[in-house]
Amino acid sequence: MTSLPSTPLGLTYSSSHEAVRVELTGDLDHLHADLLVDAVDRLLAAHPGLRDLRLDCAGLTSVDSSGLSALLMVRRRTDKAGAGLHLDGRTVQLDRILEITGTLGHLTAPGPGAQALRRTGGGACGGPARGGPARGGPAEDSLPAAPSGGPEPSA
Repeated sequence: MTSLPSTPLGLTYSSSHEAVRVELTGDLDHLHADLLVDAVDRLLAAHPGLRDLRLDCAGLTSVDSSGLSALLMVRRRTDKAGAGLHLDGRTVQLDRILEITGTLGHLTAPGPGAQALRRTGGGACGGPARGGPARGGPAEDSLPAAPSGGPEPSA
């Protein structure tokens, strides 16, 4: 049995005042999952006070257990930063792996940061349900520089 070669993970992001939208394309797998976590770390550091991180998953071609692990790590990081995590444009395959593993509710439920904003009357963590940045027009940006020695996500 032969397996198909992995498609590199592409990451493109746009930002508005309080939200960042990351478009994911290709495979979120054991070869590329760390790219997502590293990019999210850099985005959270570059955007203190970020309210929403929106991952547009419509362009994902496959997700394996390492990709799922990366999504769970991203959830931990956004929770710690007080930002809401949104998985927009989920593919049938992604929904299936999230349902089978019992992580769909965890990854799509409002995080502690969003719940705290609602309790205190702060701004909603809403925005468009599918794609598109929240609030205002998008500003195309390149990802903050990758640490030396690591691959640079496409921008």
